[in-house]
Amino acid sequence: MPRPTAAQLAYGSCTVIFSTFAMLLLSGTSSGAGIAVIAVAALVLGLLVAMTVPASGKRPAAVHQPSPREPVRASVPAPAPEPVRERAAS
Repeated sequence: MPRPTAAQLAYGSCTVIFSTFAMLLLSGTSSGAGIAVIAVAALVLGLLVAMTVPASGKRPAAVHQPSPREPVRASVPAPAPEPVRERAAS
């Protein structure tokens, strides 16, 4: 199982925090059981959001294996000979 990315952790954590506050404010509950139910619901929602965030476009090397190919042999032409320069007599 691949490890979660930083984006997945961030989205999941933000979802848990904001959904907990929103549900507590909207429900107006003050009992321990109500708060526990809201906390569990927020955790489940955060887990769902973290798992549905697409992972990065990079694939692990074990998954993406290029097909074996023969090595490319490039032929480079020999450089043109330079004319010989003689020193001028002084």
